[in-house]
Amino acid sequence: MEAEETRARETLLEVSNLDAGYGDLQILTDLEMTVGRGEYVTIVGPNGAGKSTAMKSVFGLTSHMGGTVTFDGTDITQMVPEEIIHHGLGYVPQNDNVFSSLTVRENLEMGAYILDEVPEDALQAVFDRFPILERRQEQKAGTMSGGQQQMLAMGRALMLEPKLLLLDEPSAGLAPDLVADMFDRIDDINDAGTAILMVEQNAKEALRRCDRGYVLVNGKNGYVGSGRDLLDDEEVRQRFLGG
Repeated sequence: MEAEETRARETLLEVSNLDAGYGDLQILTDLEMTVGRGEYVTIVGPNGAGKSTAMKSVFGLTSHMGGTVTFDGTDITQMVPEEIIHHGLGYVPQNDNVFSSLTVRENLEMGAYILDEVPEDALQAVFDRFPILERRQEQKAGTMSGGQQQMLAMGRALMLEPKLLLLDEPSAGLAPDLVADMFDRIDDINDAGTAILMVEQNAKEALRRCDRGYVLVNGKNGYVGSGRDLLDDEEVRQRFLGG
Protein backbone atom coordinates (compact mmCIF):
# COMPACT_ATOMS: atom_id res chain seq x y z
CA MET A 1 0.00 0.00 0.00
CA GLU A 2 2.78 2.43 0.97
CA ALA A 3 4.70 1.77 -2.26
CA GLU A 4 1.56 2.40 -4.29
CA GLU A 5 0.96 5.72 -2.51
CA THR A 6 4.55 6.84 -3.12
CA ARG A 7 4.35 5.99 -6.82
CA ALA A 8 1.00 7.77 -7.12
CA ARG A 9 2.52 10.96 -5.74
CA GLU A 10 5.43 10.96 -8.21
CA THR A 11 8.87 10.99 -6.65
CA LEU A 12 10.30 14.46 -6.11
CA LEU A 13 13.38 13.62 -4.02
CA GLU A 14 15.27 10.33 -4.18
CA VAL A 15 18.24 9.54 -1.95
CA SER A 16 19.92 6.31 -3.04
CA ASN A 17 22.68 4.37 -1.24
CA LEU A 18 24.00 7.60 0.25
CA ASP A 19 27.22 7.58 2.24
CA ALA A 20 28.06 10.95 3.76
CA GLY A 21 29.64 12.68 6.73
CA TYR A 22 32.08 15.39 7.66
CA GLY A 23 35.66 15.30 6.40
CA ASP A 24 36.76 11.69 6.75
CA LEU A 25 34.11 10.89 9.37
CA GLN A 26 31.31 8.84 7.82
CA ILE A 27 27.89 9.27 9.46
CA LEU A 28 25.43 7.91 6.88
CA THR A 29 25.66 4.45 5.33
CA ASP A 30 23.57 3.32 2.36
CA LEU A 31 20.79 5.75 3.22
CA GLU A 32 17.63 5.31 1.15
CA MET A 33 14.90 7.93 1.22
CA THR A 34 12.20 9.37 -1.01
CA VAL A 35 9.78 12.27 -0.84
CA GLY A 36 6.84 12.41 -3.21
CA ARG A 37 5.57 15.61 -4.78
CA GLY A 38 3.52 17.38 -2.13
CA GLU A 39 4.32 14.75 0.51
CA TYR A 40 5.09 15.35 4.19
CA VAL A 41 7.95 13.14 5.44
CA THR A 42 9.59 13.12 8.87
CA ILE A 43 12.97 11.77 9.96
CA VAL A 44 13.20 10.66 13.59
CA GLY A 45 15.61 8.60 15.64
CA PRO A 46 17.90 8.75 18.67
CA ASN A 47 20.55 11.41 19.19
CA GLY A 48 23.54 10.81 16.96
CA ALA A 49 21.58 8.70 14.47
CA GLY A 50 22.42 10.99 11.56
CA LYS A 51 19.09 12.78 11.19
CA SER A 52 20.45 16.29 10.66
CA THR A 53 23.31 14.90 8.57
CA ALA A 54 20.75 13.34 6.23
CA MET A 55 19.03 16.70 5.88
CA LYS A 56 22.28 18.56 5.30
CA SER A 57 23.41 15.96 2.77
CA VAL A 58 20.35 16.60 0.63
CA PHE A 59 21.26 20.30 0.63
CA GLY A 60 24.92 19.76 -0.21
CA LEU A 61 26.35 20.63 3.21
CA THR A 62 28.28 17.42 3.99
CA SER A 63 31.14 15.39 2.53
CA HIS A 64 29.79 13.06 -0.14
CA MET A 65 31.25 9.54 0.03
CA GLY A 66 28.94 7.56 -2.23
CA GLY A 67 25.43 7.24 -3.60
CA THR A 68 23.20 9.81 -5.25
CA VAL A 69 20.68 12.53 -4.49
CA THR A 70 18.19 13.22 -7.27
CA PHE A 71 15.70 16.07 -7.12
CA ASP A 72 12.87 16.50 -9.61
CA GLY A 73 14.76 14.40 -12.15
CA THR A 74 18.11 16.20 -11.74
CA ASP A 75 21.19 14.69 -10.08
CA ILE A 76 22.16 17.25 -7.42
CA THR A 77 24.65 15.01 -5.59
CA GLN A 78 27.70 17.15 -6.28
CA MET A 79 25.97 20.53 -6.24
CA VAL A 80 26.57 23.20 -3.62
CA PRO A 81 23.65 24.90 -1.85
CA GLU A 82 23.92 28.00 -4.06
CA GLU A 83 23.14 25.78 -7.04
CA ILE A 84 20.59 23.57 -5.30
CA ILE A 85 18.23 26.41 -4.40
CA HIS A 86 17.81 27.17 -8.10
CA HIS A 87 16.17 23.76 -8.50
CA GLY A 88 13.42 24.38 -5.95
CA LEU A 89 14.70 23.34 -2.53
CA GLY A 90 14.47 25.52 0.55
CA TYR A 91 16.35 24.77 3.76
CA VAL A 92 15.78 26.01 7.31
CA PRO A 93 18.65 25.03 9.64
CA GLN A 94 18.12 24.47 13.34
CA ASN A 95 20.56 27.13 14.53
CA ASP A 96 21.63 30.57 13.34
CA ASN A 97 18.78 30.66 10.85
CA VAL A 98 18.16 34.43 10.73
CA PHE A 99 20.36 37.47 10.11
CA SER A 100 20.12 39.04 13.56
CA SER A 101 21.28 42.53 12.59
CA LEU A 102 18.87 42.82 9.66
CA THR A 103 15.19 43.70 9.87
CA VAL A 104 12.45 41.17 9.26
CA ARG A 105 11.82 42.57 5.80
CA GLU A 106 15.53 42.54 4.94
CA ASN A 107 15.74 38.91 6.04
CA LEU A 108 12.87 38.01 3.76
CA GLU A 109 14.41 39.94 0.87
CA MET A 110 17.61 37.96 1.41
CA GLY A 111 15.57 34.83 0.73
CA ALA A 112 15.12 36.04 -2.85
CA TYR A 113 18.71 37.16 -3.38
CA ILE A 114 19.15 35.01 -6.51
CA LEU A 115 16.42 37.00 -8.29
CA ASP A 116 16.85 40.34 -10.02
CA GLU A 117 14.21 41.88 -7.78
CA VAL A 118 12.18 40.83 -4.76
CA PRO A 119 8.85 39.31 -5.87
CA GLU A 120 6.21 41.34 -4.07
CA ASP A 121 3.63 38.58 -4.46
CA ALA A 122 5.90 36.10 -2.71
CA LEU A 123 6.61 38.62 0.04
CA GLN A 124 2.90 39.23 0.55
CA ALA A 125 2.25 35.48 0.58
CA VAL A 126 4.73 35.16 3.46
CA PHE A 127 3.06 38.05 5.30
CA ASP A 128 -0.34 36.42 4.76
CA ARG A 129 0.97 33.15 6.19
CA PHE A 130 2.82 34.81 9.11
CA PRO A 131 0.95 38.07 9.88
CA ILE A 132 3.24 38.93 12.78
CA LEU A 133 6.12 39.28 10.30
CA GLU A 134 4.25 42.00 8.44
CA ARG A 135 3.54 43.85 11.69
CA ARG A 136 7.18 43.51 12.76
CA GLN A 137 8.83 43.95 9.35
CA GLU A 138 11.01 46.87 10.51
CA GLN A 139 12.12 45.10 13.71
CA LYS A 140 15.63 43.67 13.94
CA ALA A 141 15.42 39.88 13.71
CA GLY A 142 17.76 39.39 16.66
CA THR A 143 15.29 41.04 19.02
CA MET A 144 12.44 38.64 18.19
CA SER A 145 11.39 35.62 20.25
CA GLY A 146 12.53 32.13 19.29
CA GLY A 147 9.16 31.27 17.79
CA GLN A 148 9.07 34.46 15.75
CA GLN A 149 12.59 33.87 14.48
CA GLN A 150 11.57 30.36 13.41
CA MET A 151 8.63 31.81 11.47
CA LEU A 152 10.99 34.32 9.87
CA ALA A 153 13.44 31.59 8.86
CA MET A 154 10.63 29.58 7.30
CA GLY A 155 9.25 32.65 5.59
CA ARG A 156 12.64 33.47 4.09
CA ALA A 157 12.94 29.93 2.72
CA LEU A 158 9.47 30.27 1.19
CA MET A 159 10.36 33.43 -0.72
CA LEU A 160 11.48 31.35 -3.72
CA GLU A 161 8.33 29.20 -3.52
CA PRO A 162 10.27 25.90 -3.20
CA LYS A 163 8.87 22.57 -4.28
CA LEU A 164 10.42 20.98 -1.19
CA LEU A 165 11.07 22.62 2.17
CA LEU A 166 13.74 21.05 4.41
CA LEU A 167 13.17 21.73 8.12
CA ASP A 168 15.79 20.80 10.72
CA GLU A 169 14.26 20.56 14.22
CA PRO A 170 11.68 23.37 13.77
CA SER A 171 10.30 22.97 17.30
CA ALA A 172 13.70 22.99 19.05
CA GLY A 173 13.92 25.59 21.79
CA LEU A 174 10.28 26.63 21.54
CA ALA A 175 8.12 26.96 24.63
CA PRO A 176 5.72 23.99 24.93
CA ASP A 177 2.68 26.14 24.19
CA LEU A 178 4.23 27.24 20.87
CA VAL A 179 5.11 23.79 19.56
CA ALA A 180 1.58 22.87 18.43
CA ASP A 181 1.25 26.23 16.67
CA MET A 182 4.51 25.63 14.81
CA PHE A 183 3.34 22.21 13.67
CA ASP A 184 0.03 23.71 12.53
CA ARG A 185 1.91 26.22 10.39
CA ILE A 186 3.98 23.45 8.81
CA ASP A 187 0.77 21.55 8.10
CA ASP A 188 -0.61 24.63 6.35
CA ILE A 189 2.51 25.00 4.20
CA ASN A 190 2.20 21.36 3.16
CA ASP A 191 -1.55 21.68 2.54
CA ALA A 192 -0.78 24.54 0.15
CA GLY A 193 1.28 22.13 -1.99
CA THR A 194 4.86 22.39 -0.71
CA ALA A 195 6.48 19.04 0.06
CA ILE A 196 8.08 18.81 3.51
CA LEU A 197 11.11 16.83 4.70
CA MET A 198 11.57 17.42 8.40
CA VAL A 199 13.95 16.29 11.11
CA GLU A 200 12.17 16.53 14.45
CA GLN A 201 12.92 15.74 18.08
CA ASN A 202 9.22 15.72 18.99
CA ALA A 203 8.87 12.35 17.29
CA LYS A 204 5.36 11.39 18.34
CA GLU A 205 3.79 14.65 17.22
CA ALA A 206 5.77 14.68 13.98
CA LEU A 207 4.76 11.12 13.09
CA ARG A 208 1.15 11.84 13.99
CA ARG A 209 1.02 14.63 11.43
CA CYS A 210 3.19 13.38 8.56
CA ASP A 211 2.42 11.07 5.64
CA ARG A 212 5.49 8.88 6.07
CA GLY A 213 8.39 8.58 8.45
CA TYR A 214 11.94 7.27 8.53
CA VAL A 215 13.58 6.07 11.74
CA LEU A 216 17.36 6.31 11.44
CA VAL A 217 19.62 4.13 13.58
CA ASN A 218 23.40 4.61 13.52
CA GLY A 219 23.28 6.41 10.19
CA LYS A 220 21.20 3.74 8.47
CA ASN A 221 17.56 3.14 7.66
CA GLY A 222 16.00 1.48 10.67
CA TYR A 223 12.27 1.59 10.07
CA VAL A 224 10.15 3.08 7.28
CA GLY A 225 6.40 3.41 7.10
CA SER A 226 3.44 5.71 7.32
CA GLY A 227 3.45 7.98 10.34
CA ARG A 228 0.53 6.06 11.82
CA ASP A 229 2.13 2.66 11.24
CA LEU A 230 5.33 3.75 12.96
CA LEU A 231 3.38 5.12 15.91
CA ASP A 232 1.53 1.81 16.17
CA ASP A 233 4.67 -0.32 15.88
CA GLU A 234 5.41 -1.74 19.34
CA GLU A 235 9.17 -2.01 18.75
CA VAL A 236 9.44 1.53 17.41
CA ARG A 237 7.44 2.86 20.35
CA GLN A 238 9.54 1.09 22.95
CA ARG A 239 12.92 1.81 21.39
CA PHE A 240 12.49 5.35 20.09
CA LEU A 241 9.25 6.93 21.29
CA GLY A 242 9.38 6.28 25.02
CA GLY A 243 6.73 3.56 25.02
